[in-house]
Amino acid sequence: MENKILVTKSSMPPFEEYAEEIKSLWDTHILTNMGAKHRELEQELIRYLNVQNVSLMVNGHMALELAIQAMHLTGEVITTPFTFASTTHAIVRNGLTPVFCDIDPLTYTMDATKIEALITDKTSAIVPVHVYGNLCDVDKIKEIAEKYKLKVIYDAAHAFGESYRGRGVGSFGDASIFSFHATKVFHTIEGGAVCFADDAYGLDLYRLKNFGIRGQETVDSIGANAKMNEFQAAMGLCNLRYIGREIEKRKQVYEAYRKRLSGMDGLQLMTLQEDVAYNYAYFPVVFEQEAFGATRDMVSDALAKEHIFARKYFYPLTNAFDCYKDAYDANRTPVALSISKNVLTLPIYADLERETVERVCDVIVKMAKS
Repeated sequence: MENKILVTKSSMPPFEEYAEEIKSLWDTHILTNMGAKHRELEQELIRYLNVQNVSLMVNGHMALELAIQAMHLTGEVITTPFTFASTTHAIVRNGLTPVFCDIDPLTYTMDATKIEALITDKTSAIVPVHVYGNLCDVDKIKEIAEKYKLKVIYDAAHAFGESYRGRGVGSFGDASIFSFHATKVFHTIEGGAVCFADDAYGLDLYRLKNFGIRGQETVDSIGANAKMNEFQAAMGLCNLRYIGREIEKRKQVYEAYRKRLSGMDGLQLMTLQEDVAYNYAYFPVVFEQEAFGATRDMVSDALAKEHIFARKYFYPLTNAFDCYKDAYDANRTPVALSISKNVLTLPIYADLERETVERVCDVIVKMAKS
């Protein structure tokens, strides 16, 4: 359907530019195994993200799974249920037990004031998630982690290119991971990365993503295969040249939504944090039925009838997934549960036309109490 509006749309560089970027691959026939494009992209990302080290991965999930594994964690990990499936699955697939912390009702990130009550003698780490571009309380989390000698791995999939008080978001914690999936602000078609400072940790990551191979005749650990290939890296190199323009165009869309929807009864728009430079990746709206006059699901259905496909992001909570039935109780994170049942992320991407923003807002406004 030609006029179908999805929640996001992948940004792509000019075709000729990407074709030129990959042309050398036909000369070298080096398509993977940390080739020239891979190495170049790592260096460009170190500069752009303002971090010490970057290890590229085949996707964001493997970035997180291996980041956790390289920490050699045990026991319990405190995390949030208000996140994509990957966060919780990566913890569980590493043989660890997720302990779910509730979220702040305004930022949707882990409520740092509730972390200490969840710490036990089995706790080895905290895996917080930056949500919709809102950053976790990195200062408080650092204080708690140092007090209890815990590792911190940030899931920064929503926060590419952001900074807090001038410091790149990827530099917080013992490690931070990014997703470079096609739907993200910056993408490599599929892909991801781990940012870190400890070189010894980086060596463990390298072993894990490359079968434990350290030389032609040396395999000194057990590893997987999570390498980013050269075609992905080439797409990243192209897209990185346009990232400033991408974020600025997203900001304009964000502001258009905010101008139209601000001040409406029963609508909670995301509160932008002080000292954070945003990437405007998402535009979440929380619907309060009694004040607004319609439920989130009613609004979602009304938009779909107009071929506008918003997303209930994140719903359900990960601690309510069928695969974890009877293992966790979503009622123990009541704020996250309430937000998950009432939040809708509206379409937002760099090339979204203003008239389309108005179409989306028209549907929402018409459903409000008169």
